[in-house]
Amino acid sequence: MTSLDKKTRGRTSHGRLRALDVYLVHQERELLLRSEGPWARAAFVDVGFGEHPWTTLESAEAFRELHPGLPVLGVELESSRVEAAQAHADALTHFRQGGFELPLHSGESVRLIRAMNLLRGYRPEEVPGIHQKLGGALLEGGLLVEGSTDTPGAILVTHLLRRVPEGLSREALLFHTDFSRGFAPVLFRDWMPRDFRRRVKPGEPIQTFFSDWTAAWQEAREAGHTEPPEAFRHSVFRLASRVQGIVTDAWLLDHGYLLWKPPGGVFP
Repeated sequence: MTSLDKKTRGRTSHGRLRALDVYLVHQERELLLRSEGPWARAAFVDVGFGEHPWTTLESAEAFRELHPGLPVLGVELESSRVEAAQAHADALTHFRQGGFELPLHSGESVRLIRAMNLLRGYRPEEVPGIHQKLGGALLEGGLLVEGSTDTPGAILVTHLLRRVPEGLSREALLFHTDFSRGFAPVLFRDWMPRDFRRRVKPGEPIQTFFSDWTAAWQEAREAGHTEPPEAFRHSVFRLASRVQGIVTDAWLLDHGYLLWKPPGGVFP
């Protein structure tokens, strides 16, 4: 049975996951606001918050602008990190020792789970089981967010996995850049979720996706859209003509997000 038994460096810096918070507040507003039945006290759970709980606390602040009473639970494997985080605990914010088997108390429910920058040390074949274990704690309709960012949070790629009656749906992949490194689709390859990283190679669907995006980006530049934000926006429009499920919502493109929701879900 897979468990969270690999220590992480845990040096997540302030603001590393801010772009993900912004996306969730905008795109998952209904999820964050649900309050009927078991959703009334359903928590946001941050798995593997690291040496300091900065990103947990930043997310709590962002999400509570929508839902002031939102319970937040930070989970960490190392007891010393959990003990240190208790200085930031309050009536709505808790820190507990645990791993992929979430340390929930009786009667607690979960609407949103975040597990970022955790699985890079695991084997790709372990990832589905970890997803299922984490997703099993979600209320139906809840969301699991799992993926990777670079150290400052300038580049992000993450799975969006939704709890549905049949189990856990691989609903979408989310890409984000803040353009501080310019823009080209290749920037995302090293930050793909663990189960995709070694599959970006000829013959694999994810390689086809990147090839199509790169071609779309090159066309955009040839058409005169050379500034990174404009090259990004026009590459996404061109990609949408090649690939099913590309979301061309103006807010997403304006803020550097590409959301890919292919029919039937995202599969390696």
